[in-house]
Amino acid sequence: MRRLTMGLVAAVILIGGEIAHAAPPPPAVSVVVVKRQPVYQEQSYIGRVQATRIVNLVPRITGYLEQRLFHQGGEVKQGQLLYVIEPGPYQAAFDQANAAVASAQATLDNAKITLARAQNLLHTPAGQRSTLDDARATEESDAANLAAAKAQRETAAINLSYTQIRSPVNGRIGPTSVNIGNVVGPTTGTLATVVTQNPINIRFSMPVRDALKLRDQFARQGGLDAVALRLRLPDGRMDKQSGTLDFTSNLISQSTDSLALQGTIANPVIPGLGDAKVNNRELTSGEFVTVVLRSKHPTEEIVLPRDAVLADQLGDYVLTVNDKNIVTRRKVTLAQTTPATATIASGITPGDRVIIDGIEKVHPGLTVQPDVVTSPIAQG
Repeated sequence: MRRLTMGLVAAVILIGGEIAHAAPPPPAVSVVVVKRQPVYQEQSYIGRVQATRIVNLVPRITGYLEQRLFHQGGEVKQGQLLYVIEPGPYQAAFDQANAAVASAQATLDNAKITLARAQNLLHTPAGQRSTLDDARATEESDAANLAAAKAQRETAAINLSYTQIRSPVNGRIGPTSVNIGNVVGPTTGTLATVVTQNPINIRFSMPVRDALKLRDQFARQGGLDAVALRLRLPDGRMDKQSGTLDFTSNLISQSTDSLALQGTIANPVIPGLGDAKVNNRELTSGEFVTVVLRSKHPTEEIVLPRDAVLADQLGDYVLTVNDKNIVTRRKVTLAQTTPATATIASGITPGDRVIIDGIEKVHPGLTVQPDVVTSPIAQG
Protein backbone atom coordinates (compact mmCIF):
# COMPACT_ATOMS: atom_id res chain seq x y z
CA MET A 1 0.00 0.00 0.00
CA ARG A 2 2.87 2.30 0.85
CA ARG A 3 4.53 1.59 -2.49
CA LEU A 4 1.29 2.30 -4.37
CA THR A 5 0.90 5.66 -2.65
CA MET A 6 4.47 6.71 -3.43
CA GLY A 7 3.96 5.66 -7.04
CA LEU A 8 0.83 7.83 -7.38
CA VAL A 9 2.66 10.82 -5.90
CA ALA A 10 5.51 10.36 -8.33
CA ALA A 11 3.07 10.19 -11.25
CA VAL A 12 1.32 13.41 -10.18
CA ILE A 13 4.67 15.20 -9.88
CA LEU A 14 5.67 13.99 -13.34
CA ILE A 15 2.40 15.14 -14.93
CA GLY A 16 2.65 18.51 -13.17
CA GLY A 17 6.11 18.99 -14.53
CA GLU A 18 4.97 18.32 -18.07
CA ILE A 19 2.13 20.82 -17.68
CA ALA A 20 4.50 23.47 -16.32
CA HIS A 21 6.78 23.14 -19.34
CA ALA A 22 3.96 23.17 -21.98
CA ALA A 23 4.05 26.26 -24.33
CA PRO A 24 1.20 28.84 -23.76
CA PRO A 25 -1.33 29.27 -26.58
CA PRO A 26 -0.74 32.13 -29.07
CA PRO A 27 -2.30 35.41 -27.91
CA ALA A 28 -5.58 36.35 -29.60
CA VAL A 29 -5.70 39.64 -31.53
CA SER A 30 -8.30 41.33 -33.69
CA VAL A 31 -7.26 42.20 -37.22
CA VAL A 32 -8.85 43.91 -40.20
CA VAL A 33 -8.22 42.99 -43.81
CA VAL A 34 -7.04 46.17 -45.49
CA LYS A 35 -9.16 47.48 -48.35
CA ARG A 36 -9.77 50.80 -49.99
CA GLN A 37 -12.87 52.77 -49.14
CA PRO A 38 -14.31 56.18 -50.10
CA VAL A 39 -12.80 59.04 -48.13
CA TYR A 40 -13.76 62.72 -48.21
CA GLN A 41 -10.73 64.96 -47.80
CA GLU A 42 -11.26 67.74 -45.27
CA GLN A 43 -9.44 70.46 -43.36
CA SER A 44 -10.61 72.55 -40.39
CA TYR A 45 -10.00 76.21 -39.57
CA ILE A 46 -11.30 78.72 -37.05
CA GLY A 47 -13.70 81.23 -38.61
CA ARG A 48 -16.19 83.92 -37.71
CA VAL A 49 -19.78 84.34 -38.84
CA GLN A 50 -20.51 87.69 -40.48
CA ALA A 51 -23.77 89.04 -41.86
CA THR A 52 -23.74 89.81 -45.57
CA ARG A 53 -25.04 93.29 -44.75
CA ILE A 54 -24.82 95.25 -41.48
CA VAL A 55 -26.76 98.52 -41.58
CA ASN A 56 -26.57 101.21 -38.89
CA LEU A 57 -29.71 103.36 -38.76
CA VAL A 58 -28.63 107.00 -38.31
CA PRO A 59 -30.98 110.05 -38.35
CA ARG A 60 -30.40 112.38 -41.28
CA ILE A 61 -32.46 115.26 -39.93
CA THR A 62 -32.97 116.86 -36.52
CA GLY A 63 -36.21 116.53 -34.59
CA TYR A 64 -38.07 114.83 -31.76
CA LEU A 65 -38.29 111.03 -31.98
CA GLU A 66 -42.06 110.44 -32.00
CA GLN A 67 -42.45 106.69 -32.64
CA ARG A 68 -40.59 103.38 -32.51
CA LEU A 69 -42.50 100.75 -34.48
CA PHE A 70 -40.53 97.50 -34.02
CA HIS A 71 -39.80 94.87 -31.38
CA GLN A 72 -36.19 95.03 -30.28
CA GLY A 73 -34.31 91.92 -31.36
CA GLY A 74 -37.04 90.88 -33.80
CA GLU A 75 -37.11 90.27 -37.52
CA VAL A 76 -37.84 93.23 -39.82
CA LYS A 77 -38.67 93.40 -43.52
CA GLN A 78 -37.15 95.63 -46.17
CA GLY A 79 -39.13 98.88 -46.32
CA GLN A 80 -40.72 98.35 -42.89
CA LEU A 81 -41.28 101.61 -40.96
CA LEU A 82 -39.09 101.59 -37.85
CA TYR A 83 -38.89 105.17 -36.49
CA VAL A 84 -40.84 108.40 -37.01
CA ILE A 85 -39.17 111.75 -36.38
CA GLU A 86 -41.42 114.79 -35.81
CA PRO A 87 -42.68 115.47 -39.37
CA GLY A 88 -44.56 118.78 -38.77
CA PRO A 89 -41.77 121.30 -39.51
CA TYR A 90 -40.62 119.36 -42.56
CA GLN A 91 -44.16 119.03 -43.90
CA ALA A 92 -44.55 122.82 -43.54
CA ALA A 93 -41.25 123.39 -45.35
CA PHE A 94 -42.40 121.14 -48.17
CA ASP A 95 -45.75 122.96 -48.47
CA GLN A 96 -43.94 126.30 -48.60
CA ALA A 97 -41.58 125.05 -51.28
CA ASN A 98 -44.50 123.66 -53.23
CA ALA A 99 -46.22 127.06 -53.11
CA ALA A 100 -43.02 128.75 -54.29
CA VAL A 101 -43.00 126.41 -57.29
CA ALA A 102 -46.57 127.37 -58.12
CA SER A 103 -45.71 131.09 -57.88
CA ALA A 104 -42.62 130.69 -60.04
CA GLN A 105 -44.66 128.74 -62.60
CA ALA A 106 -47.26 131.53 -62.81
CA THR A 107 -44.55 134.16 -63.24
CA LEU A 108 -42.93 132.12 -66.01
CA ASP A 109 -46.26 131.65 -67.78
CA ASN A 110 -46.80 135.42 -67.79
CA ALA A 111 -43.26 135.99 -69.09
CA LYS A 112 -43.91 133.58 -71.95
CA ILE A 113 -47.05 135.53 -72.92
CA THR A 114 -45.14 138.81 -72.85
CA LEU A 115 -42.34 137.32 -74.96
CA ALA A 116 -44.82 136.02 -77.55
CA ARG A 117 -46.51 139.44 -77.76
CA ALA A 118 -43.16 141.18 -78.28
CA GLN A 119 -42.27 138.74 -81.06
CA ASN A 120 -45.58 139.38 -82.85
CA LEU A 121 -45.14 143.21 -82.68
CA LEU A 122 -41.50 143.24 -83.74
CA HIS A 123 -42.23 143.82 -87.47
CA THR A 124 -44.97 146.37 -86.86
CA PRO A 125 -44.66 150.11 -86.20
CA ALA A 126 -45.39 149.39 -82.48
CA GLY A 127 -42.62 146.82 -82.09
CA GLN A 128 -39.06 147.40 -80.89
CA ARG A 129 -36.04 145.10 -80.73
CA SER A 130 -35.21 146.23 -77.20
CA THR A 131 -38.68 145.26 -75.98
CA LEU A 132 -38.25 141.77 -77.43
CA ASP A 133 -34.82 141.38 -75.85
CA ASP A 134 -36.13 142.44 -72.44
CA ALA A 135 -39.06 140.02 -72.70
CA ARG A 136 -36.75 137.13 -73.65
CA ALA A 137 -34.37 137.89 -70.74
CA THR A 138 -37.30 138.03 -68.32
CA GLU A 139 -38.66 134.69 -69.59
CA GLU A 140 -35.28 132.98 -69.19
CA SER A 141 -34.82 134.44 -65.70
CA ASP A 142 -38.28 133.28 -64.64
CA ALA A 143 -37.54 129.80 -66.02
CA ALA A 144 -34.39 129.66 -63.91
CA ASN A 145 -36.35 130.78 -60.87
CA LEU A 146 -38.86 127.97 -61.45
CA ALA A 147 -36.05 125.41 -61.70
CA ALA A 148 -34.58 126.70 -58.42
CA ALA A 149 -37.99 126.54 -56.75
CA LYS A 150 -38.45 122.93 -57.91
CA ALA A 151 -35.02 122.07 -56.52
CA GLN A 152 -35.98 123.60 -53.20
CA ARG A 153 -39.17 121.57 -53.23
CA GLU A 154 -37.21 118.40 -53.97
CA THR A 155 -34.91 119.13 -51.04
CA ALA A 156 -37.92 119.70 -48.80
CA ALA A 157 -39.48 116.44 -50.02
CA ILE A 158 -36.26 114.54 -49.26
CA ASN A 159 -36.06 116.02 -45.76
CA LEU A 160 -39.72 115.14 -45.21
CA SER A 161 -39.03 111.55 -46.25
CA TYR A 162 -36.20 111.40 -43.71
CA THR A 163 -38.77 111.78 -40.93
CA GLN A 164 -39.58 108.11 -41.57
CA ILE A 165 -36.73 105.67 -41.03
CA ARG A 166 -37.37 102.36 -42.79
CA SER A 167 -35.38 99.14 -42.87
CA PRO A 168 -33.18 98.96 -45.98
CA VAL A 169 -32.90 95.14 -45.79
CA ASN A 170 -34.59 92.03 -44.48
CA GLY A 171 -32.91 91.06 -41.24
CA ARG A 172 -32.85 91.16 -37.47
CA ILE A 173 -32.78 94.46 -35.62
CA GLY A 174 -30.92 95.06 -32.40
CA PRO A 175 -31.81 97.21 -29.38
CA THR A 176 -32.67 100.89 -29.78
CA SER A 177 -30.18 103.33 -28.30
CA VAL A 178 -32.54 106.34 -28.03
CA ASN A 179 -35.95 106.44 -26.40
CA ILE A 180 -39.04 108.15 -27.75
CA GLY A 181 -39.25 111.87 -26.90
CA ASN A 182 -35.55 112.64 -27.30
CA VAL A 183 -34.21 114.99 -29.94
CA VAL A 184 -32.18 113.12 -32.52
CA GLY A 185 -30.08 114.26 -35.44
CA PRO A 186 -27.10 113.39 -37.64
CA THR A 187 -24.75 113.73 -34.65
CA THR A 188 -26.80 111.41 -32.43
CA GLY A 189 -25.17 108.30 -33.84
CA THR A 190 -26.72 104.90 -34.48
CA LEU A 191 -30.32 104.43 -33.36
CA ALA A 192 -30.29 100.66 -34.03
CA THR A 193 -28.49 98.13 -36.23
CA VAL A 194 -30.06 95.73 -38.72
CA VAL A 195 -28.14 92.63 -39.81
CA THR A 196 -29.14 90.29 -42.60
CA GLN A 197 -29.79 86.70 -41.56
CA ASN A 198 -30.01 84.43 -44.57
CA PRO A 199 -27.69 83.65 -46.27
CA ILE A 200 -24.74 84.53 -44.06
CA ASN A 201 -21.00 84.82 -44.65
CA ILE A 202 -18.18 82.88 -43.00
CA ARG A 203 -14.73 84.47 -42.92
CA PHE A 204 -11.56 82.57 -42.05
CA SER A 205 -7.86 82.29 -42.92
CA MET A 206 -5.66 79.37 -43.89
CA PRO A 207 -1.87 79.03 -44.19
CA VAL A 208 -0.57 79.60 -47.70
CA ARG A 209 0.76 76.04 -47.92
CA ASP A 210 -2.76 74.73 -47.21
CA ALA A 211 -4.21 77.06 -49.82
CA LEU A 212 -1.75 75.81 -52.44
CA LYS A 213 -2.45 72.20 -51.48
CA LEU A 214 -6.19 72.81 -51.69
CA ARG A 215 -5.82 74.41 -55.11
CA ASP A 216 -3.75 71.52 -56.48
CA GLN A 217 -5.95 68.89 -54.88
CA PHE A 218 -9.14 70.13 -56.48
CA ALA A 219 -7.76 71.61 -59.70
CA ARG A 220 -9.19 68.73 -61.74
CA GLN A 221 -12.53 68.74 -59.94
CA GLY A 222 -13.60 72.30 -60.66
CA GLY A 223 -11.47 74.29 -58.22
CA LEU A 224 -13.38 75.86 -55.35
CA ASP A 225 -16.63 74.46 -56.74
CA ALA A 226 -15.42 71.00 -55.68
CA VAL A 227 -15.24 72.07 -52.02
CA ALA A 228 -18.21 71.98 -49.65
CA LEU A 229 -18.17 74.25 -46.59
CA ARG A 230 -19.52 72.87 -43.33
CA LEU A 231 -19.56 74.40 -39.85
CA ARG A 232 -18.94 72.90 -36.43
CA LEU A 233 -20.84 74.98 -33.87
CA PRO A 234 -19.42 76.09 -30.50
CA ASP A 235 -21.26 73.26 -28.71
CA GLY A 236 -19.63 70.65 -30.98
CA ARG A 237 -22.62 69.99 -33.24
CA MET A 238 -22.30 70.10 -37.01
CA ASP A 239 -24.57 72.61 -38.72
CA LYS A 240 -27.01 70.89 -41.07
CA GLN A 241 -26.39 73.34 -43.90
CA SER A 242 -23.66 73.11 -46.54
CA GLY A 243 -22.12 76.24 -48.07
CA THR A 244 -19.69 77.24 -50.78
CA LEU A 245 -16.42 79.14 -51.02
CA ASP A 246 -16.93 82.32 -53.02
CA PHE A 247 -14.03 84.63 -52.20
CA THR A 248 -10.27 84.48 -51.71
CA SER A 249 -8.21 87.55 -50.91
CA ASN A 250 -5.80 88.98 -53.47
CA LEU A 251 -3.25 89.67 -50.72
CA ILE A 252 -1.41 87.37 -48.30
CA SER A 253 -1.03 88.53 -44.71
CA GLN A 254 2.64 89.33 -44.15
CA SER A 255 2.34 88.85 -40.39
CA THR A 256 0.76 85.37 -40.48
CA ASP A 257 1.58 84.15 -44.02
CA SER A 258 -2.07 83.23 -44.44
CA LEU A 259 -4.76 83.81 -47.03
CA ALA A 260 -8.21 85.18 -46.14
CA LEU A 261 -11.22 83.33 -47.54
CA GLN A 262 -14.96 83.78 -47.37
CA GLY A 263 -17.80 81.36 -47.80
CA THR A 264 -21.56 81.66 -47.88
CA ILE A 265 -23.98 79.32 -46.14
CA ALA A 266 -27.74 79.19 -45.62
CA ASN A 267 -29.08 80.21 -42.20
CA PRO A 268 -32.78 79.29 -42.17
CA VAL A 269 -35.20 79.64 -39.28
CA ILE A 270 -34.94 76.77 -36.81
CA PRO A 271 -38.08 74.60 -37.20
CA GLY A 272 -40.53 74.94 -34.35
CA LEU A 273 -39.55 78.43 -33.19
CA GLY A 274 -41.87 80.22 -35.62
CA ASP A 275 -42.04 83.98 -35.04
CA ALA A 276 -40.62 83.85 -31.52
CA LYS A 277 -38.98 87.12 -30.50
CA VAL A 278 -35.62 85.42 -30.00
CA ASN A 279 -32.64 84.48 -32.09
CA ASN A 280 -34.43 81.82 -34.12
CA ARG A 281 -31.55 80.93 -36.46
CA GLU A 282 -28.55 78.70 -35.89
CA LEU A 283 -25.88 81.26 -36.79
CA THR A 284 -25.41 84.76 -35.38
CA SER A 285 -23.17 87.45 -36.83
CA GLY A 286 -19.92 87.65 -34.87
CA GLU A 287 -20.03 84.03 -33.68
CA PHE A 288 -16.86 81.88 -33.73
CA VAL A 289 -17.19 78.52 -35.51
CA THR A 290 -14.96 75.78 -36.88
CA VAL A 291 -14.94 75.83 -40.67
CA VAL A 292 -14.68 72.38 -42.23
CA LEU A 293 -13.68 72.32 -45.90
CA ARG A 294 -14.67 68.97 -47.35
CA SER A 295 -14.33 67.58 -50.87
CA LYS A 296 -17.62 66.93 -52.62
CA HIS A 297 -16.22 63.84 -54.36
CA PRO A 298 -14.55 61.03 -52.37
CA THR A 299 -11.33 59.24 -53.27
CA GLU A 300 -10.52 55.58 -52.61
CA GLU A 301 -8.08 55.34 -49.69
CA ILE A 302 -6.90 52.88 -47.03
CA VAL A 303 -8.39 53.80 -43.67
CA LEU A 304 -7.57 52.29 -40.26
CA PRO A 305 -8.69 53.02 -36.71
CA ARG A 306 -6.44 55.73 -35.29
CA ASP A 307 -5.41 53.49 -32.37
CA ALA A 308 -3.99 50.92 -34.81
CA VAL A 309 -1.22 53.33 -35.82
CA LEU A 310 1.74 53.44 -33.42
CA ALA A 311 4.74 55.75 -33.34
CA ASP A 312 8.29 55.71 -31.97
CA GLN A 313 11.63 57.31 -32.76
CA LEU A 314 11.60 55.67 -36.18
CA GLY A 315 8.21 57.08 -37.17
CA ASP A 316 4.68 55.80 -37.64
CA TYR A 317 4.04 52.08 -38.04
CA VAL A 318 1.43 49.33 -37.77
CA LEU A 319 1.62 45.69 -36.75
CA THR A 320 0.49 43.21 -39.38
CA VAL A 321 -0.02 39.44 -39.38
CA ASN A 322 1.50 37.46 -42.26
CA ASP A 323 0.22 34.23 -43.77
CA LYS A 324 1.99 32.23 -41.00
CA ASN A 325 0.26 34.31 -38.29
CA ILE A 326 3.54 35.97 -37.32
CA VAL A 327 3.50 39.64 -36.29
CA THR A 328 5.51 42.00 -38.48
CA ARG A 329 6.20 45.71 -38.24
CA ARG A 330 5.27 47.89 -41.23
CA LYS A 331 6.33 51.51 -41.51
CA VAL A 332 3.52 53.72 -42.84
CA THR A 333 3.02 57.27 -44.05
CA LEU A 334 -0.12 59.02 -42.87
CA ALA A 335 -2.35 61.28 -44.92
CA GLN A 336 -5.55 62.73 -43.46
CA THR A 337 -6.28 61.82 -39.82
CA THR A 338 -9.17 62.35 -37.42
CA PRO A 339 -9.49 61.43 -33.74
CA ALA A 340 -11.14 58.18 -34.87
CA THR A 341 -9.42 57.19 -38.13
CA ALA A 342 -6.15 57.46 -40.00
CA THR A 343 -5.79 57.47 -43.78
CA ILE A 344 -2.67 55.58 -44.89
CA ALA A 345 -0.77 57.10 -47.80
CA SER A 346 1.81 54.30 -48.12
CA GLY A 347 3.27 51.31 -46.30
CA ILE A 348 0.47 48.75 -46.55
CA THR A 349 -1.61 47.43 -49.42
CA PRO A 350 -5.11 45.97 -49.80
CA GLY A 351 -5.24 42.42 -48.44
CA ASP A 352 -2.80 42.99 -45.57
CA ARG A 353 -4.03 42.02 -42.10
CA VAL A 354 -3.49 44.81 -39.57
CA ILE A 355 -3.85 44.35 -35.81
CA ILE A 356 -6.37 46.78 -34.32
CA ASP A 357 -7.02 45.19 -30.90
CA GLY A 358 -4.60 43.40 -28.58
CA ILE A 359 -1.59 45.39 -29.79
CA GLU A 360 -0.27 45.76 -26.25
CA LYS A 361 0.10 41.95 -25.94
CA VAL A 362 2.26 41.34 -29.02
CA HIS A 363 5.50 42.34 -30.66
CA PRO A 364 7.15 41.69 -34.06
CA GLY A 365 8.12 38.03 -34.50
CA LEU A 366 5.46 36.65 -32.18
CA THR A 367 2.97 34.07 -33.43
CA VAL A 368 -0.64 35.10 -32.75
CA GLN A 369 -4.15 33.82 -33.19
CA PRO A 370 -5.88 36.42 -35.43
CA ASP A 371 -9.60 37.09 -35.41
CA VAL A 372 -10.76 39.00 -38.51
CA VAL A 373 -13.26 41.77 -37.75
CA THR A 374 -15.14 44.21 -39.97
CA SER A 375 -13.07 47.07 -41.34
CA PRO A 376 -14.10 50.47 -39.97
CA ILE A 377 -15.83 52.99 -42.21
CA ALA A 378 -13.92 56.19 -42.87
CA GLN A 379 -15.14 59.08 -40.81
CA GLY A 380 -15.33 62.59 -42.25
